[in-house]
Amino acid sequence: MSRFVLLKSLLGPLLKLLFRPRVEGADHIPGEGPVILAGNHVTFIDSMILPLVTGRRVYFIGKNEYVTGRSLKGRLMAWFFTGVGMIPVDRDGGRGGVAALMTGCRVLEEGKCFGIYPEGTRSPDGRLYRGRTGVARLALMTGAPVVPFAMIGTDRIQPGGAGLPRVGPGLRVTVRFGRPLDFSRYEGMDRDRYVLRAVTDEVMAEVMRLSGQEYVDMYATKAKAVASADAAPTVTRMAPCGSAHRPAAEESTATARAA
Repeated sequence: MSRFVLLKSLLGPLLKLLFRPRVEGADHIPGEGPVILAGNHVTFIDSMILPLVTGRRVYFIGKNEYVTGRSLKGRLMAWFFTGVGMIPVDRDGGRGGVAALMTGCRVLEEGKCFGIYPEGTRSPDGRLYRGRTGVARLALMTGAPVVPFAMIGTDRIQPGGAGLPRVGPGLRVTVRFGRPLDFSRYEGMDRDRYVLRAVTDEVMAEVMRLSGQEYVDMYATKAKAVASADAAPTVTRMAPCGSAHRPAAEESTATARAA
């Protein structure tokens, strides 16, 4: 028995008991062949729930930190995420995006199911942000259809993406899949930035329709940077004793990194 089958058989019933997930449109996922699942990302447990409610094993890119922990919790996380299909990639630096793209292409060329969050990071406030064009590149380079999906209610179970998930009678998760999107009409145009943007926007429009989220035409990473800068404290620097200059207030801002 594979680790994925074991995890699904053990955690699937527990997941249903705790979060009572409602899955809609799962029949839109092709039973075989390459397919891209592209959806919103509102909290950490999205990546735990998605692989356990689909009929196929979903491969996706994850941070190296998820599999390098030495503590008991870190080892359990590594065992779970690699078991359900996470492929650890170092996404820091200029080569991170290229490595993720090439990994996705390899998975799809092997006829597998690849999951991606086009926003590139978790939403900072529950709204849907502008998609990055990696999803379009994957679709046009491999010819794989894109099945949009929406995670609904996970942000209420785990607000802010931190801490243990909450359970209760009023808390429930819905995973909604849309019809496959075919972009074969753009074959050979994976280097055209206007085509890449058009394809990405079409995917995000479907995700918005499925999730009901408010759309923000800004990258989530930029929104996080703006929020971090606004929250940074103001530091007052006093002029040296004896100086003829008055004290000057200088605002200190923190440089935000994408999650």
